[in-house]
Parts: sequence; structure tokens; C-alpha cells
Amino acid sequence: MSATALAEPASPVFPACAHCGAPSAPGARFCCSGCAAAFEIIGGLGLGTYYRRRVLDPAARAPRPDDSPPRHDLAAHVRSHPDGSHEMSLAIDGLQCGACVWLIEQVLAREAGVLTGRVNMTTRRLRLVWTGAAGRADVLVGRIEALGYRLIPFEPGALAAADDRTGRALIRALGIAGFAAGNVMLLSIGEWAGAMQDMGPATRSLLHWVTAFLALPAIVVAGRPFYASAIAVLRRGRTNMDVPISVGVVLVAGISLADTLAGGTHTYYESALMLLFFLLLGRVLDHRARGRARATAERLLALRGAEVTVALAGGGSERRRAETVAIGDRVLVGMGERIGIDGVVEAGESSLDASLVTGESLPVRAGPGMKVFAGTVNLGAALTLRVSAAGSGTLLAECVRLIEAAEARRGRFVVLADRIARAYVPVVHVTALTTFLGWWVLGGAPAGQALLIAASVLIVTCPCAVALAVPSVQVIAASRLFRQGVLLKSATALERLAEVDAVAFDKTGTLSEPALALEAVEPARGAALADAARLAAAIRHPLAPALVAAAAPGLAADGVTEHPGAGLSWTGPAGETRLGSREFCGIAGAAAAGPELWLTRPGAAAERFGFVERPRADAAAVIARLRAAGLAPRLLSGDGPGAVARMAAAVGITDWAAGLTPVAKVARIEAWAASGRRVLMVGDGLNDGPALAAAFVSASPASAADLSQTVADLVFQGEKLGPVADALTLARRARGVMRQNLALALGYNAMIVPLAASGLVTPWLAAAAMSASSLAVMGNSLRLARG
Repeated sequence: MSATALAEPASPVFPACAHCGAPSAPGARFCCSGCAAAFEIIGGLGLGTYYRRRVLDPAARAPRPDDSPPRHDLAAHVRSHPDGSHEMSLAIDGLQCGACVWLIEQVLAREAGVLTGRVNMTTRRLRLVWTGAAGRADVLVGRIEALGYRLIPFEPGALAAADDRTGRALIRALGIAGFAAGNVMLLSIGEWAGAMQDMGPATRSLLHWVTAFLALPAIVVAGRPFYASAIAVLRRGRTNMDVPISVGVVLVAGISLADTLAGGTHTYYESALMLLFFLLLGRVLDHRARGRARATAERLLALRGAEVTVALAGGGSERRRAETVAIGDRVLVGMGERIGIDGVVEAGESSLDASLVTGESLPVRAGPGMKVFAGTVNLGAALTLRVSAAGSGTLLAECVRLIEAAEARRGRFVVLADRIARAYVPVVHVTALTTFLGWWVLGGAPAGQALLIAASVLIVTCPCAVALAVPSVQVIAASRLFRQGVLLKSATALERLAEVDAVAFDKTGTLSEPALALEAVEPARGAALADAARLAAAIRHPLAPALVAAAAPGLAADGVTEHPGAGLSWTGPAGETRLGSREFCGIAGAAAAGPELWLTRPGAAAERFGFVERPRADAAAVIARLRAAGLAPRLLSGDGPGAVARMAAAVGITDWAAGLTPVAKVARIEAWAASGRRVLMVGDGLNDGPALAAAFVSASPASAADLSQTVADLVFQGEKLGPVADALTLARRARGVMRQNLALALGYNAMIVPLAASGLVTPWLAAAAMSASSLAVMGNSLRLARG
């Protein structure tokens, strides 16, 4: 993506930057420090020389203005990791375009010890990771400020305020164009009515001059975003969609002014103003759509920066930023408070609104031993949590990383639409020139009339609808999937999902629930279950959460001793209580087929607790839904045949394989691919990583291992499989809408261009028709937002 595409105009009244074409301050040659530096570096100075002269040399650094705000205390915002590295997120004031991003990243890459220095253009955030002393933060920030930028701790609210200023500037330009267009149309009505009643030349000329004084300033001010962009790309020997727009507007306004000066009978100021009004309306809507996309990541980032209440070891509590909390700390969460860390409930029982994390609208229960995630809201009683992850280690932070990782990628349809739009502009210019020469040279029409017809061709053939055809679909589809709990890691995932004709599932943690469930316990065994749960709550064994969840709420026992690989013991007044394996508890006989724990207590009979693997609640319904859609569901598992057969029968899969190694899973998928199948692999374990990478497209639940989530093309939240089927269905719909949009945009031009070239479409009608095609494409795309 070019720097011009990244640099959205911040104000419609400033001149264009000499490097990227973005708006710059009055009298300034460049819009930002990045463009000024890029101009010097590309012009022959070189990056190494620039770095030494402009960054390392104190005398050449950009001085901080006397009235600039003091630098923030960066130490409070540095997060230290166990491996000795340090991390900090900063907002960059003055970031304008891709040149800024390139310059900052190149300067940081030359700093010793910097592991990561990445700038996100959308959120204007710098993520900085380095080794050495934490105090180096001031040095690294000074390097960037030497370039002319100002760095502050990342606050999405401040960035949103700057984004609002851009939106207000566009709305002001839209208001100017609309106000002028409305008044000019009123004056035109008077002129048209007077023409039918023998209006005198003097009166008509007066109306033309009044219209000119009203229209021309509005055309200059409201059209500056288009003019600046057109001039910038022409200087670099390129064209874009703003070139034919600018030429058309200038032609119409120039012909109208010439007719006004000559005392002619016809002017077309209203056509130029209406064109600008419709185009600015599209820009305003596009700006708001992009703002909603940015808000997704910024909202998550804002939640990460929330404060939490930490219980102190000596009593009392204090408020801290979530990213500064240490693993193992105890955090208190009151009613109505949003949880700022990942953790395990230590005390209390409540309901949580987990819609942000899982996409589920219904509240979920939270009790002792249950894991909770940052971003969820406590709807009930107070909870005490033991921190398991904070800051960049939370699930919420991973959501942000997944969103940002997918941000810069492009799909096949996006590339196709961009290529069409790039090739389209020269064709438009040739068509308009041919139309002008045809009417003027061959048709004998006056030059003014020929220019008006050529301007109409320029306007109606603007490829805005082509450029919107695919991105609008992808933004809307990705937003809807996010609301349903699906995060797309790759822009091509949506297109590949639409072509899937077979789905392969892993068993454990994918078709089944992530944790084993406790077999039914008779009420008479309630006391035994409560005692077992009190011991289990003290450890992090895979079977412990099932015991704790099945028992009545209670506190963990104090003084529990863990015997690795065997079980737990606790000594009370009556003697020793044990919870663990059959051998540890002294139970004779052969072990059961499934997982089990035994409980022995003084003076009581031994109690057995069995555990079963249950399919996800909607697994059978999802398998049936996939089969009805013409997809072939399969089950690939490394577990034994008995367990795999039971799970396959429970969910309705007839094609299954057991005892597969990771290599064997890959071989199965490659064999299906060789036969022409396009397989979606859904898995969660480390052993599923190779199969996920080998599949045509892949998905993992949010509970999956880090490797699986890294390899997968999409990650779905929640305890159900429904999001997988929803993503497949929406992907197929999105592919159809993309094709419809491209056909609609190209078909519109195939129909309207001959009419414009034949002189049947006036400039104002051309503007309306061009805007109508863009609105039609957007309207067609918005169908995806509905069910």
C-alpha cells in the first residue's frame, strides 16, 4: 500500500505534501517529519548519514518547544519480562503517513538491544521491546523525538480525539459543498424559469455572477482533498482516482467561468458542486467506517490499560494499572467492574458478561477454580482472583495482536480490485480525450460543448465503485465475525473459507469440551464431593476444575500437600485425607477405562470420582449443519479407537481415524488435497500444528495452544463450535457479494459510458450517477451485516 493511500487528509484546506500528497501546514513543504526525512534520504543523503547527522548529533536534533507539555514519566509505563526484556507502548503525535512509519522503524532498528520497534499505522501506536536497563526507555524515546515527533504513553482516547478532528474537517467541507450546491440550485431555478419568460441578458448575467461568487470559493475549498491528492501523484508520474475527478471539476468550473465572463447563456456551477458534495459524502461515510474498524482494536487496547484493585499481603488494597500486576497477585473485582487481568477465581461466586471475549450474549457462571479473562464484566457479587496473566499475556492482548497481524494483509479479490482501479484511470483519460476529439473534430461541436461532454465521461467513469467493491465486503464481514467471536488472522482466510468442501476436526479440546466433566454424583455423596473439592481447589491439576465446579461453593483447604504424579493429602484432627490415583489411595483392583480420582477419609468408605469427555454442547448440530451444506466432516485424532469411536458416534461423524501421529494427520490432509479437496482443519493441540499449517485453511479455539493459534487462519471464542459454521456460511455469502459488487461496478460503467459519450448525460447527472453506483455497491455490501 502506498504512502498516499495511508495518508488520509487531516484537513481539506491545507496544501499537499511534496512527498506523499497528504495535507500539510500552510507554507510547509512536507506534511510530517517522516516525509521530510524520506525526501532527504531518497534524494541522496542515505539512511546511515541521516541517522548520524539528524538523530545522534545533539546539535541537529529538533528542539522541544518551550510551551510543549513535559515528557511523561516513562518508568511507570515500562513492563519488565522474566527473560530480562522490557516493553512499552507509546502513542506517536505527528504520525501522518507510511513514510513516518518507515523512518521510525528504521531508526529503532539501528539501536543496539532493540528487539521490536513496530508502528501500527491504524492506531498510531509504537510497541517497543528492548534488552538492557529499563531506563533506556528515555534514550529510545529521545531518538524518535529527535526526528520531530512527540511520544506519550498510549491513550486511545487522545487518538480518538485527533481522529474526530479529521472527521469534523471532512464534515465542514461537506457542509460547504452542500450549502453552496443548494443555493446555486435555487439560483439556477430562477434562471431556468426566467428563460421561459424572456429574461433579459443583464438579469441572466447578474445571476451568473452571483452564482460564480458563491460557487467558485466553495469549489476551491471543498475540492482541496481531491486536488492535493491528484497533484501529488502526478508529480511522481502516476495517477489515481482523484485525477479524473479533479480534471472534471476544474473543466466544468472553468467552462462555466468562461461563459460567465463572455456573457454566455449556460453555466454548470451546480454540476461541479453536486459532484463534490456526493464525493465528500462518500469520504465522510468511509472515514466513519474506518473509524469503526479502528475502534475495535482501540477499545481492546483501552481495556488493557484499565486499573485493578490488588489485595496486599499485609491487609488492605491498592489500585494499580493492569499491566503492572504480577502473576500470583490477588485481585479484587467488585460488582459491575470490568476484569483487567486473566486469572482463576479464588473466592466468591458470580455471573460474568463475557460477550467481548466469547461473543456469547448470555451471562456465564464464575466460581472458585474457574478461569476468567480480561475484558469480562462482573455482574454479581465480588470476586477474588489469583492472577495468571496480565498486560501483554492476557487473552485480550492476544486478540489485539491477532487483529493487528491481519490488518496489513490483502486477499486475492482485494488485489484484483486494486489492479482494476489502477488500470482503469488511464482508460478513463483516453476515453474522455477520444470523446472530446470526436465531438470537436469529427462532430463539429463547439469546443465548450465538447469539453462538457468529455467532463461528463470523466465523472461517470470514476472507479470509486470498483475500489469499494471488495474492501467494503471484507470490512463488514470481518466486523460481523468479530461480533460473533471469530478473529480473522489473514485477509485471505475469508476467500479460502468460501472454497472449502471438507472439514476435519481434532477430538480432544475441539469437538469435545476443553476440560473433562465429572460423572454424575448421587446426592448422598455430597459430603465426599465437597471434601474432594476442597483439596482439588488447592492445585492446578487438569481434573481439579471439574471437581470444584461440581461441588457447592467453598474455600480451598489449608495445608494441602501435593505428591507429584500421585495425588494430594491433608491431615486433620481425625487423620489423613487423600485424593489421587488408585495406587496412592491404596485401592486394590484394575484401573477403570477412563480417568478417575479416589478419595479416602478417616472412618469413611473410599469414594471414586469418574471423569468423561463430553462433546461441545452444539457439536452434533454443527456437524449436521456442515453436512447439509455439502461439506464432508471428518475426525482425526491421536487417541485410542474406543474414545474416538464414542465421540464420533455422539456428534454424528462416520468418517474417523484414531491413533494418528502429527505426521499421519498431515499425510491425510495432503492426500485429500491431492484428490482436489479443500480442507478446513479445526484443532487445538500442539500436535495439531502441522496439520493446521498443511490444510487449505485452518481454525483453532481460543483455548488452543499458542502454536495452534499462531498457525491457524482464524481463532474462535467461546465454548461452542457454532462460530466455525457461521464463518463458513458468511464466507460463502461474502464471496458472492464481492462478485456482485465487481459485476455491478463494471456493468454500470459499460452502460453509462456510451450514454455520456453520446452527450445524453450532463455533468450534474454524471455526478449523481457515479455516486449512485458507489452507494449501490456499499448498500449491497451492507447486506452482510444483516442475518
